[in-house]
Amino acid sequence: MASQELTQERKSTRWKRKLREFFGAWGVFVQGFVEHPVMVGSIIPSSGFTIRKMLGPVDWDRCRLFVEYGPGVGTFCRPVLDQLRRDGTLIVIDTNKLFIDYLNRTIHDSRFIAVHGSAEDVEEIIREHGHDQADYILSGLPFSTLPDGMGGRIAAATQRAISPGGAFLTYQFSKTAHDLSEQHFDRVESGFEWLNILPCHLAWGWKDKA
Repeated sequence: MASQELTQERKSTRWKRKLREFFGAWGVFVQGFVEHPVMVGSIIPSSGFTIRKMLGPVDWDRCRLFVEYGPGVGTFCRPVLDQLRRDGTLIVIDTNKLFIDYLNRTIHDSRFIAVHGSAEDVEEIIREHGHDQADYILSGLPFSTLPDGMGGRIAAATQRAISPGGAFLTYQFSKTAHDLSEQHFDRVESGFEWLNILPCHLAWGWKDKA
């Protein structure tokens, strides 16, 4: 019985490896969605239109620390690194080790840090990497499907983790993230991007300067 289970596990591992090799980033993304559908917002990465609109309000000159929840295969990572200052840092946090391992293999930038962990622990993760607060935090997490109470805890921790003048950037298919931002941030700006599969709600929750 044990031998049969081991054989099945080996077959499953080979299948996953072949999927990643054949489809590259797309294969990794699909596998991540299949294995953890509740924690992955979509089976299709965000469009370039969504990326540009989402990052548009960021003041890159003042951004020393940018954090992303649920980076997936790095759809936002590269555009962020392209604009991030030379002495800045990008920390990405994901509960899916498959994504973290893929990002560490494919992104070679001294400013980039990939953490296998939960967004609920963002304050601790930031401190562990030598920072007090982040300037911006981006999230594509599917807040509407997270376990009960988790979305609120993440939003509260995010508000504490962001420095005055910074913002919580969210995008998802429902308005749940927008509504959570309204509960925790001083003001929230809204947007919508039709040119995305599926069209998504955008929100920028700002933390006013003291």
